[in-house]
Amino acid sequence: GANASALEKEIGPEQFPVNEHYFGLVNFGNTCYCNSVLQALYFCRPFREKVLAYKSQPRKKESLLTCLADLFHSIATQKKKVGVIPPKKFITRLRKENELFDNYMQQDAHEFLNYLLNTIADILQEERKQEKQNGRLPNGNIDNENNNSTPDPTWVHEIFQGTLTNETRCLTCETISSKDEDFLDLSVDVEQNTSITHCLRGFSNTETLCSEYKYYCEECRSKQEAHKRGPNRGHYIAIVKSHDFWLLFDDDIVE
Repeated sequence: GANASALEKEIGPEQFPVNEHYFGLVNFGNTCYCNSVLQALYFCRPFREKVLAYKSQPRKKESLLTCLADLFHSIATQKKKVGVIPPKKFITRLRKENELFDNYMQQDAHEFLNYLLNTIADILQEERKQEKQNGRLPNGNIDNENNNSTPDPTWVHEIFQGTLTNETRCLTCETISSKDEDFLDLSVDVEQNTSITHCLRGFSNTETLCSEYKYYCEECRSKQEAHKRGPNRGHYIAIVKSHDFWLLFDDDIVE
């Protein structure tokens, strides 16, 4: 309570963004990995808007996405501007759905982010498939046109997905082989007092593959040294930028 009111005083009533809420999340026993990811996603505006729009659709059976939508809606509709919310329903559902998170141990925030985004995308694709099947053709057959093709991208993909190209150049014959991979996130080493641009440059540095990591070159038909171009657990916090304010979310404490 004291922390919340201090934050409100610090920002000031005139500066406090309209319709914005800065709420900490209760820790249910080493759930900071989850809390920090939820805060980062809540302050990703396009993602938040899609989740809140999902909440306003006809009631769906409970899933990780409905629990996330309920949590986001609960934060967005609070009367107070600052405070603390227990994400109990979301954590309970998460522990029920995936045994990896069904304990009181610290987990990897990156693994959780990946799991959450992929699960939401799967739910949306499954719902779209059901809707297509319910739109039966006049002769009673189900439209099988898209059954074998890859599912259409969802708004999760539209917001987060990119394509990473890894190029490997054989140092013997100079042949370059390239491989495209879709990603929803990048694991970037963050150095102190540098910029995101600098960190991304480090991520895409050239790396030499040698000794036991030699690369099998199809052209040379043998393992060769090559240049590869492309890309710890503790307490997790989230630092977000919201309406030109930088905020630190450390479970139930917001500064």
